[in-house]
Amino acid sequence: NYSMPELPEVETIVRSIREKIIHRKVSDTIVRQRSLRYKITPNIKKILGGQETHEISRRAKYILIKLDKGSLIIHLGMSGSIKITDAAEPLEKHDHFDLVFDDLILRYNDPRRFGCILWEEDIETSRLLTKLGVEPLSDEFNGDYLYRITRGRRKNIKQFIMDAENLVGVGNIYASEALWKSCIAPDKVADSCSIKQCELLVQFIKNTLESAILSGGTTIKDFKSTDGKLGYFARELQVYGKEGDPCPRCNSIIKRIVLGQRSSFYCTNCQT
Repeated sequence: NYSMPELPEVETIVRSIREKIIHRKVSDTIVRQRSLRYKITPNIKKILGGQETHEISRRAKYILIKLDKGSLIIHLGMSGSIKITDAAEPLEKHDHFDLVFDDLILRYNDPRRFGCILWEEDIETSRLLTKLGVEPLSDEFNGDYLYRITRGRRKNIKQFIMDAENLVGVGNIYASEALWKSCIAPDKVADSCSIKQCELLVQFIKNTLESAILSGGTTIKDFKSTDGKLGYFARELQVYGKEGDPCPRCNSIIKRIVLGQRSSFYCTNCQT
């Protein structure tokens, strides 16, 4: 039982580690398990030794740590987590990687090992990043953009906004919530969304993600930020996981359907 970290969880982690490891030099790198989704870059200890961190950012659900000669790309996969700790902290099962900065350690834990830790000299050419769509919190993502890219697309709108080549970082929970707020059914054909619906959906995707970031993410099963605190956005969920409950807007019953092998929760009355 693991909840996949989504954009708000990753953004929460990025903001947390930025405060703690920016402008610090790597004193050591410890790899305990090289075989993640892809093998951790060979010789990474030698590559990173003595380099200073200059920028910690996020692209989609990738954590980017820019150093002197390139960037470390970290993806948390299905079950990965990062915590900032020190050498006195006992190792836990699945602690696969340590990035050591003298008095503190960035420690990566991943039970399912679907995440990745890769070194790239130039992230602009990274195969992981080149095909990614727009960032949902950017100015580029607006109603006109969503209306334009949905024309001629017969995929349902929920799967469309969750496709990283169209739009990055809108996971299952946040897609369900934003569609409910927009009064749009998750199985509505993308091409049939009006410009007004596209504008509303963009507004509520941004609103939902920003609210979740402020709440530190969503804890459905086990998400924690780097300081071990739980995310509290789960308290604000209106429809996700609420099959059989009354709709907060119209009191009709919330239903669950499966789209693209993912559960979708919505109100059949007020989402059309």
